[in-house]
Amino acid sequence: MSQNQWGESVEEELERKLENAAKKGSGKEWKLIERMLNGLFVEQRRARRWGIFFKLLTFAYLFIILGAFLFRYGFAPEQSDSSLPHVAVVEVVGPISAQEEANADSIIWSLRNAFEADAAKAVIVRINSPGGSPVQSGYVYDEIKRLREIYPEKPLYAVITDIGASGAYYIAAAADEIYADKASLVGSIGVVSGGFGFVDLMDKLGVERRTFTAGDNKALLDPFSPLREQDKVFWQSVLDTTHQQFIDQVKKGRGDRLKDDPALFSGLVWTGEQALESGLIDGLGSASSVARDKLDIEKLRDYSPRKSALDEVVERFGVIFAKTLSSQVGLTDGVQLR
Repeated sequence: MSQNQWGESVEEELERKLENAAKKGSGKEWKLIERMLNGLFVEQRRARRWGIFFKLLTFAYLFIILGAFLFRYGFAPEQSDSSLPHVAVVEVVGPISAQEEANADSIIWSLRNAFEADAAKAVIVRINSPGGSPVQSGYVYDEIKRLREIYPEKPLYAVITDIGASGAYYIAAAADEIYADKASLVGSIGVVSGGFGFVDLMDKLGVERRTFTAGDNKALLDPFSPLREQDKVFWQSVLDTTHQQFIDQVKKGRGDRLKDDPALFSGLVWTGEQALESGLIDGLGSASSVARDKLDIEKLRDYSPRKSALDEVVERFGVIFAKTLSSQVGLTDGVQLR
């Protein structure tokens, strides 16, 4: 039953009770009942009108947000003149992976556009990533080196915001200079590979593992089979080789600026202040301060790929819904420095 139908049924029921009271009661009682019921009628109608009002207000709010996104991304003129001198910004945000937003294809596409733009006097790669695929990071590293050879007059700076670790620092090491905040997390020059073994659990459950392979090592690191010592030694050699590749590229990018300290390549992560002392970065600053201090240019222009207007709307409503739900059920964020 809808709200309107429910309201009508309530009114009809009250009218019937009013008629019965009028037949049975005295004139004084009748007037008292009439005033009471009239008040109930007024309150019920008022509540119904307010319900309709808030529904219309909600729809209007949704349409205004949708219109703002469409205007911003679909119909609004370009906010800034790309022909004016500026510093190009390319974002590397989140895990670095072929399946994530921070994938090599997207980053390289943005870097090429930034270097090819005549009005872009320099490029800043703004990083906020815990790292990820060494392959994807290596692709970006090599492309930065290639573009710097093609455009030697156009410097590239890496700016680390919250975190630039592992594969993200791999990318940063290709820059001419690296900057971060004093509290940024920098480094984690190492390689990790993890998994689980379920052999003992299967034995307790009475489950038999049946694996057929063509090749003695085809089931390497199978979590349902015992870990052989030769597998452990071989996989460690793979990790060591990848780690050494990482170290070589960092040393190639940073050169004599790095301190002679083996701990730098142990997988530890450092604050920006510590990273400056060890030579992992060249200074403390943000993208804006680097553009202003190094190039005397205030204007930044983002060359990162943009999401479609529809994707932005869906994402924004998803965030709003999640925040509202978490606040209603009493969920809060973990410990944060605020």
